Amino acid sequence: MLFTTTEHTRLTMNEHTKHFIEQRIEADIASNKYEGKVVTRFPPEPNGYLHIGHAKSICLNFTMAANYRGRCHLRFDDTNPTKEEQEYIDAIKADVTWLGFQWDSLHHTSDYFEQLHDFAVKLIEQGDAYVCELNSEQMREYRGTLTEPGKNSPFRERSVEESLTLFAKMKAGEFEEGSHVLRAKIDMSSGNINMRDPVLYRILKATHPHVGDTWNIYPMYDYAHCLSDAIEQITHSLCTLEFQDHRPLYDWIVERLFPEPRPQQIEFSRFNLSHTITSKRKLKKLVDDNVVDGWDDPRMATLTGVRRRGFTPSAIRAFMESVGISKNDSVTDMSLLEEFVRDDLNQHAPRVMCVTKPLKIVLTDLDDDHNETLTLANHPQKPELGERKVAFTKTIYIEQEDFQLEPEKKFFRLAPGKEVRLRGSYVIKCNEVVTDANGNVTELHCTHDKDTLGKKPEGRKVKGVIHWISASVHRRCQVRIYDRLFNVEHPGASKDWDELMTKVNPLSLTVLDDCLIEENLASTAPESHFQFERLGYFVIDRYCQDEKALVFNRVVALRDSWSKQA
Repeated sequence: MLFTTTEHTRLTMNEHTKHFIEQRIEADIASNKYEGKVVTRFPPEPNGYLHIGHAKSICLNFTMAANYRGRCHLRFDDTNPTKEEQEYIDAIKADVTWLGFQWDSLHHTSDYFEQLHDFAVKLIEQGDAYVCELNSEQMREYRGTLTEPGKNSPFRERSVEESLTLFAKMKAGEFEEGSHVLRAKIDMSSGNINMRDPVLYRILKATHPHVGDTWNIYPMYDYAHCLSDAIEQITHSLCTLEFQDHRPLYDWIVERLFPEPRPQQIEFSRFNLSHTITSKRKLKKLVDDNVVDGWDDPRMATLTGVRRRGFTPSAIRAFMESVGISKNDSVTDMSLLEEFVRDDLNQHAPRVMCVTKPLKIVLTDLDDDHNETLTLANHPQKPELGERKVAFTKTIYIEQEDFQLEPEKKFFRLAPGKEVRLRGSYVIKCNEVVTDANGNVTELHCTHDKDTLGKKPEGRKVKGVIHWISASVHRRCQVRIYDRLFNVEHPGASKDWDELMTKVNPLSLTVLDDCLIEENLASTAPESHFQFERLGYFVIDRYCQDEKALVFNRVVALRDSWSKQA
């Protein structure tokens, strides 16, 4: 198991202070606990798309296996057929691969359903499980509270033989959903509610996406997860802190069914990112309520969403490495992730010019058929990225905001009687402003200094540099300016959905039609990245298949603007 890309293929173990999981793994290797083996797994439930929080677990599990020359499995914990779909399974595979990882083997918890059933029979035979007929409301009443112990089910002491018979009838589909469950027999007075005779199996008469209609009973996550780890000989079961209180149950189950060495659960802090929500339930509701345009909407915190937004796998991996591993929950600011994306794209994104709100300029000192070819570098610090040709013609377009009729102080762009340099081209001077009947500026008449191509003008200093596009040699495109979906730092703190909807950022998407971009981008493949001069980093939308209808998504601005608002 290795990264599929060359970057970050292996962390140099001496480059950083080892976190507690690395220390635990190295202690196990030193003691030969697992005969020197390290086997991890990434075990998502296929009930939704992966989000940015999953990236931390993916990177951790695959990286730990790679660093210690071990193995990492991808396993779908598919124990609830009412919520799981093949669409999610396919999407999870695509996301893990896109992030730069390849699993050593692929598994489904449903692959082990027969074994899990047999283990349940064994627990009954050992006196460690029983069939209970309390309904869900009664079980809640019997369970007790955090401050009061629970009380035993009236079915807790039924004979092994009766429980075996009833469990067989559950499996055969002879009972209705909710009428019978299989429970572990542990301790109803335990201070840990998870140990108060938890349910191991329930009746569900639903079609499973992987095994069809074979089963009428399905194992609960806590039961199936630890046993799947044991079956696969996982050595280090890495999970987030919300499962810490479940670890005693994890250990209780595997201790009764497997000899040493058994898998061990190790918890680490959950990844939380500001201005996002990472609840699958809430993400699905955003989609279902048409707040966003699908799971891969670039404003979503899903991995497929940030991919479409233009975030790069290498930036996400580097970011997750910088966040580190700890046992303390915290919230990481979105600006930090964006800075990693910005730094990554700065290294390899070619530069191009795009005008999003065009203002016409006529260079009156040029002939009508003037068409000069200029050569511009694709990257100012990366000559290996080559050069491109750009047409310079009598009529060009600049951004509307690069002209002011009455310039404010320290405005170094174009104004009446003022000069500015066109990027990679000449210095021009505004001589005349044309307006419509309402006083709106419609075009500018300018002249160019023919001696300033690649040279400074003589006897004067021109501070401003603006981008531009030929009026006759260009492509039209749509530009989508994406921003954060929520305008508050902790939207997940909202318990009420209507309250959450008041925190949606109304400016999270701005669509600009009839933008103008360089001609040479016409045949560029979807998901290609560029830096638009002075505007930010952009990516061609993944669904953009028509070179005559280019669509660009803004990945990030050139600079962080949110921290200035704070």
